[in-house]
Amino acid sequence: MSQRIIFLIIFFATGVLCFLPGVSLAESGQTNKNISGVVDFRQLEGQWVRPDGGYVLELRNIKRDGSAVASYFNPRSIKVFSAKISRQDNHIILFVELRDVNYPGSIYNLIYDEDTDRLKGTYLQAMEKRTFNIEFIRMQ
Repeated sequence: MSQRIIFLIIFFATGVLCFLPGVSLAESGQTNKNISGVVDFRQLEGQWVRPDGGYVLELRNIKRDGSAVASYFNPRSIKVFSAKISRQDNHIILFVELRDVNYPGSIYNLIYDEDTDRLKGTYLQAMEKRTFNIEFIRMQ
């Protein structure tokens, strides 16, 4: 047989194995968090609360490119200018910028701690020009 035919047989056989019942992604060495090098940021979807003040950050409609719809409450709604999720080294990073009355460019730079299911990082309070170490825990 020619090399081309052998290649096609191997290619199609490999593809068929992926769809056989009982073969899971875990058995193939892949997880839902990282398939073909693409990180699934959707694990951050939901509501997160800062225990030090009750501030709530809600993340939804998270896409593979890291775009997300974010809402922020203190306790009233504060306008979120932008929210972006990315991967740096082995960490999922969340950047949120607020732009509203008393929040002119306040910024959250957060790292997702998978072991504790928390968002940890810094909050720049733009009006005071002060940075605070903070964390968010997932609301149940």
